[in-house]
Amino acid sequence: MTDKAKDNTASNSMWGGRFAAGPDAIMEAINASIGYDQRLYPQDIRGSRAHAAMLAAQGIISSSDAETIREGLLTVLSEIEAGDFPFKTALEDIHMNVEARLKEIIGEPAGRLHTARSRNDQVATDFRLWVRDQCDAAIKGLETLIGALLTQAEAGADWVMPGFTHLQTAQPVTWGHHMMAYVEMFARDLGRFRDARKRMNESPLGAAALAGTGFDIDRHATAEALGFDRPMANSLDAVSDRDFALEFLSAGSICAVHMSRLAEELVIWSSAQFRFVAMSDKWSTGSSIMPQKRNPDAAELIRAKIGRMLGATVALFTVMKGLPLAYSKDMQEDKEQVFDAADNLMLALAAMSGMIADLSVNRAQLEAAASNGFSTATDLADWLVREAGLPFRDAHHVTGTLVAMAEARGCDLPDLDLADMQSVNAAITEDIYTVLGVHNSVASRMSYGGTAPAQVRAQIKRWQEALS
Repeated sequence: MTDKAKDNTASNSMWGGRFAAGPDAIMEAINASIGYDQRLYPQDIRGSRAHAAMLAAQGIISSSDAETIREGLLTVLSEIEAGDFPFKTALEDIHMNVEARLKEIIGEPAGRLHTARSRNDQVATDFRLWVRDQCDAAIKGLETLIGALLTQAEAGADWVMPGFTHLQTAQPVTWGHHMMAYVEMFARDLGRFRDARKRMNESPLGAAALAGTGFDIDRHATAEALGFDRPMANSLDAVSDRDFALEFLSAGSICAVHMSRLAEELVIWSSAQFRFVAMSDKWSTGSSIMPQKRNPDAAELIRAKIGRMLGATVALFTVMKGLPLAYSKDMQEDKEQVFDAADNLMLALAAMSGMIADLSVNRAQLEAAASNGFSTATDLADWLVREAGLPFRDAHHVTGTLVAMAEARGCDLPDLDLADMQSVNAAITEDIYTVLGVHNSVASRMSYGGTAPAQVRAQIKRWQEALS
């Protein structure tokens, strides 16, 4: 064996059996993207059909060739959808796989399809179309989730529950008010996806490799055919831009944070210590050893999705950072994390919508918890300011003294005698009891955006009308 052969054998053994064929196999493996970008096939074929039709309209290829290409692409599409398409790693990506199969089907006219375009603008177009579709799916999923939250809010607009800060009982709120807080969050997510979709709705097709083309193409025609508002105005930017994917991932990550927060509350609320809610068997699992357990697995898994979403976002930001214009092969690493993030976002939205729609709420337990922990202490302090004329800091001190007194006696504030209260501050009258009940407390919070049932119902109506 020659020294060179020995070197090759040693090198191959480092990589194991998979790359036993040597460096060529390694290069093929690292260079190919067909293993994941094959899911772009509908967008790739749609873009090619629009391009061929435009070429024929401009007299760059014949109408008969364009029709042959169109029919051939439809055949390729049907083969892929039927699972009969032979994807080949040697052909690198979805674009070359489709074009090679098209040539096998229709022959010479297939070679005319790539006139006046490059894989650079082709992949930018395909990917942009795909992400746009995912924005549409996210928008639909969020509308469903918001609808489920509105239904919960409407049912419990006047159900009293504890509001928390630091996970400690703070002030009483209503179930409807709590649900509407998430409506507001997810509505902002809805706005982010709509904004991102609007911004990404420009066509890269026709930018070619980076400088445009000398052929007399009509980029406005292909943009219109593909549902874009306009062609992108700079060919360098068109092939090198991935802002649209970054915006999608960013909006998805924020949305996943919101779902994670809601999922965390569902986990806490469904525990034996809280018993605020019960999740149906559809969204719970049992324990392999403890027969009494009902585990909120769906909520826990949704809670974890932000890890994958944010990881994908950071990954793509890192890939794009510092890339010179225009296209670099680094940008082949732009898809896998976006595909994974989109899949997990849609799954989480569907699961969260289902959980909220099926959620059973323990109204009695909510109200009992709201009445504990001196949740109306702020109402007492506000009464002292409003009715007794005390400065708020003095009222805060008086209220703290009364809380300590109630705590020492093992009772809540409404259970203290009037004489006991007057021993702390003589200005207190029997009228104080009108603000110490939790229902009185929430009903008094009539400021815009407050927890009063009337305010909650007004916000529910506003969002119902906005979504309809």
